[in-house]
Amino acid sequence: MSRTLTDTRIVLRSLQARPLSTWVTVGMVGVSVGLLLVLLGMRTASREAFDRGSGNTHLLVSADPSPLVAVLNGIFYANAPANPIPWAKYQQIRGSFPWLWAIPTQQGDSYRGFPTMATSADFLTKFEPVAGEPWKLREGRLFERPFEIVLGAAAAKGSGLRMGQEVFLTHGSGSSREGGDEHAGHVHTEYPFKVVGILEPSGSAHDRALFVDLESSWILHAFDRREREGNHAKVGPADLVDADRMVTGILLRLPTRPGSDASAAMQQQFDTLRRDTSIVVAQPAQQIQRLFEIVSNVDGLFIGMAVVVLVSSAVSTMLALYNSMAARTRQVAVLRVLGASQGRVFGMVVTESLLIGFGGAALGVVMALVGGIAASAWLRASIGLVIDPALDARSTVIVAGGAVALSALAGMLPAWRAYQVPVADSLRPAA
Repeated sequence: MSRTLTDTRIVLRSLQARPLSTWVTVGMVGVSVGLLLVLLGMRTASREAFDRGSGNTHLLVSADPSPLVAVLNGIFYANAPANPIPWAKYQQIRGSFPWLWAIPTQQGDSYRGFPTMATSADFLTKFEPVAGEPWKLREGRLFERPFEIVLGAAAAKGSGLRMGQEVFLTHGSGSSREGGDEHAGHVHTEYPFKVVGILEPSGSAHDRALFVDLESSWILHAFDRREREGNHAKVGPADLVDADRMVTGILLRLPTRPGSDASAAMQQQFDTLRRDTSIVVAQPAQQIQRLFEIVSNVDGLFIGMAVVVLVSSAVSTMLALYNSMAARTRQVAVLRVLGASQGRVFGMVVTESLLIGFGGAALGVVMALVGGIAASAWLRASIGLVIDPALDARSTVIVAGGAVALSALAGMLPAWRAYQVPVADSLRPAA
């Protein structure tokens, strides 16, 4: 049996002799590696997901308090926009410039927690949820008339809806009409929608949404208005008044040259629209960049904390091994008597530290994979942000390698103590 194999067996038995200390130390290394990998992975993946999810719109018009809120609500469905825009304002903006398209949207209804987007057919034919990747149907067709509904891929999967089923949308977040509050949640059982299409996954927040004709949404809210007035008769298109024809957002795209996504008129039109104080105008790409500038300091703080935890795990490894040397001086002395040199003993202790580092790094990678999947699922469910939970190979190698190197470094002091164990004194019988 080779000396290396013998030494490895001795090291493994030494670790097995201290199971609690060994597993606690491995666990600390694993937690620090997993935490750091998740933070690094989520930072990169979330930035890519936000950039990817803004679609091919150039400008977003809203009545939200700020451009950033408008983008988070209007494109990523963080919340339903609270303030409406009159239809006359949409027509004014649409006619103010030869836009490539101007798509009205209205949010506020939902189905089993999935947001509803009321819009025109252009949303599913001209707007691209991811730039360069138009919508694709998995089943059925797009809506063509009122009270037809098309499901995003995640909404279809999460709700369990199938083609041809009837859907009753919910206004607000509850199920009661008590008190006559127009914001109280209730189910619109008076107007069933029929599922006519299911979309392929786009990898954007829109996968969580259900899409309906804009006029259908107006009719639902006109019925609510008339019911509050004491009139319970059903409402049709002819009963709509200007107060019913509201939108919560307008997606705008300017004409561009073939092969280019930029428009020379962008800044001019952006500045023109901003002069209207009744609306908020946002450039989605610019607001996403601003969002990451805002969170960059917090992001750096969390990564710094993870690095501190990683260094702390190395210190714990050093202390665990150093303290164990006090109880193992006799074992070391016996190895010396059996022919093990000081350098060989030194190497065995460093090997112990390396094995702890390897074990912790492997555990950390597994924890990062599980944590990434959990974080991805939570972000998808809460704000519809689709993030790839896969670990970046380069970051994984660097972090895991760093953890192993720190563990090896942490083993140097205990190894030096073992190196200096006096053989004669350590083998002397206790008094």
